[in-house]
Amino acid sequence: MKDLMGKAIWDYFHNENPEDLQTETSISELDELPVNYLFREFEEMNDIEQKALDLAQGKTLDIGAGAGSHALYLQDERNLDVWALDISPRSIEVCKLRGIKKAVCENMLDFSGETFDTILLLMNGTGIFQSLGKIDIYLKKLHSLLNDNGQILIDSTDILYMFDRDDDGGVYIPAGGYYGELDYVVHYKGESENPIKWLYLDFTTLKNAAENNGFKIEKVMQDEDSYLAKLSKK
Repeated sequence: MKDLMGKAIWDYFHNENPEDLQTETSISELDELPVNYLFREFEEMNDIEQKALDLAQGKTLDIGAGAGSHALYLQDERNLDVWALDISPRSIEVCKLRGIKKAVCENMLDFSGETFDTILLLMNGTGIFQSLGKIDIYLKKLHSLLNDNGQILIDSTDILYMFDRDDDGGVYIPAGGYYGELDYVVHYKGESENPIKWLYLDFTTLKNAAENNGFKIEKVMQDEDSYLAKLSKK
């Protein structure tokens, strides 16, 4: 991993000629991701993010913390005990420089030794699951990290709307897998990461997987094709 996302975050924080990131997926064209978006304040976050941060309580783990905006808000404005977790070394260094007291560079599957009252997976939090074939592995790990009365707040988008439809309303979905399984590529300053697997889940599919792995689940919020879900132990 070249850690291009982390490099962009590092460059922006240190004012070292940052550029916007570019992203693309196997079903979408190149798109700009302004790096300052990763440093946004609470008031600039979307409704789903704000709702999740309002619901967070107790000892909290922010998985995929990036530049740390969610964790920093919960730590400084909500006075919660927050851990920021990300696989990007530069991102975690910036989290620390921004003042996050507990920031860890590690894959969530390898992270252990702590349990939490709230676990956050935001900005298409289901993406980290990679594919339907691996979702059980990640949900079992999340189950082990969650306190008995804790909650997981996770968001995603049903991307069915991105596919073409015929005159009768039928959707043209590629054969050979779940339509939310995508290849995701990040570009920055002329460099490109190797494609990673990234998973968008409709709520029913997430619900079935969660219930099969010892969770209760409820939809907390719907915003067009995106939603926020809350998972708790059965």
